[in-house]
Amino acid sequence: MGLRPDEISALIKDQIKHYDDIIEQKDIGTVMTVGDGVAVIHGLDNAMVSELIEFPGNVFGMVMNLDEDSVGITLLGNADEIKEGDEVRRTGKIIEVPVGDELLGRVVNPLGQAIDGQGDLRTSKTRPIERIAPGVMTRKSVDQPLQTGITTIDSIIPIGRGQRELIIGDRETGKTAIAIDTILNQKNQNIYCIYVAIGQKNSTVAQVVNKLKQGGAMEYTTVVSASASEMAPVQYIAPYAGCAIAEEWLEQGKDVLIVYDDLSKHAVAYRTLSLLLKRAPGREAYPGDVFYLHSRLLERSCRLNEENGGGSITALPIIETQAGDISAYIPTNVISITDGQIFLQQELFNAGFRPAIDTGLSVSRVGSAAQIKAMKQVSSSLKFELAQYQEMQAFAQFGSDLDEATKATIDHGEKVREVLKQAQYSPRLVTEQVITLFALKYGFTKTIKTNKISEFMTGITENVKMTHPEYLTEIEEKKVLSDELISSLKEVMSAYVKQFENLQKAE
Repeated sequence: MGLRPDEISALIKDQIKHYDDIIEQKDIGTVMTVGDGVAVIHGLDNAMVSELIEFPGNVFGMVMNLDEDSVGITLLGNADEIKEGDEVRRTGKIIEVPVGDELLGRVVNPLGQAIDGQGDLRTSKTRPIERIAPGVMTRKSVDQPLQTGITTIDSIIPIGRGQRELIIGDRETGKTAIAIDTILNQKNQNIYCIYVAIGQKNSTVAQVVNKLKQGGAMEYTTVVSASASEMAPVQYIAPYAGCAIAEEWLEQGKDVLIVYDDLSKHAVAYRTLSLLLKRAPGREAYPGDVFYLHSRLLERSCRLNEENGGGSITALPIIETQAGDISAYIPTNVISITDGQIFLQQELFNAGFRPAIDTGLSVSRVGSAAQIKAMKQVSSSLKFELAQYQEMQAFAQFGSDLDEATKATIDHGEKVREVLKQAQYSPRLVTEQVITLFALKYGFTKTIKTNKISEFMTGITENVKMTHPEYLTEIEEKKVLSDELISSLKEVMSAYVKQFENLQKAE
């Protein structure tokens, strides 16, 4: 039976009457449930993933779940005043962060708001915190060193501009110290630095900022802090916000160093969010996409080719292990994404060897491509010598009579270890590192007692600086040890060894 004309007319009128309501439902929603920093909203049919949603009281949230009849939102502010039945609105904006040179020397939260008491940021430019990483065809191989100022790293596990090198180890083994020393060493290197603190205490972040100020590093550094007291969603977006700030400089053809301290806490924050949003848990209760969480972040670090500006982002993610277990879930995930790892060992740290880097488990997959030629010339055998020393040392514990060759290997290994010891917050210039490793390589330490090695190396460096500064200039400019320079350095060092031995006898 067909509809009569008056029925059709009434039906159309009824649909027209509710048309505005349908449109409104797509951009306006109602709070169904709220708690633990998560809200479930009815409506918002047009909402996009990562879109900012405005709640009453000028509180904003970020869309995470798009379900069939509801939207899951994580809140980025105080949710105490939000209650069921409240009306929320779309902003039409994907979450963004302010970027630009105005952020240098500032401490900001992951939303780009200044938290250092120096007034608001005067920047007009923003960038979305999430972005697809540059493609393979826009990239270039890593071939320029990023000097950390730490002899062990620059000589054995070198880092290049555009590389992703993981710093991994138990708590309190000096992971952050390596990152801070690396930032301090970028002074006058034309590299911008970003330090992202995830889930750290505010007092710890304040100490880091203070150290950077003392070293004059805040002039070229931005600190992004999502402290332990912040809600999980704010900690979750922190590294992406830091990366967006870095990408602004990358596209201007500049070199950037970014430290993520640390991604273990980032994964925990994401797990918290996911469980509250009722996403299915997987291994160790982490959601199934926890690998994607870090891979999409670290893939954004790269070295661009000349046609795309030639800039770079070098990433130093930090991961905390439990009792040295690098085969756990999150550590293995991040190891597989990065281009190598610097492994810090609790036993070395407790034995007073700082930085406590295990040269056996640490590796750089970029290798000597990230070293100047002079450094390659003096450091090529170091890793082997240390491995040989550790093997011989283990063997020597059980044998009383050692032949001369074994004694010489152990003695040399102990001296290598002494040269690689380094105090915190005292990065060394690459030229000074080359001088000390040169003395080691060519046997000028053979007659020096192990407990005097540190004093000897300081003296020999100062001696070359004072008497022949042109040698250091040549290494810095030409980045290679020519045959003439090698013979000249040998003469200077031979003379200094005699002088040093005479001083020791006089004492």
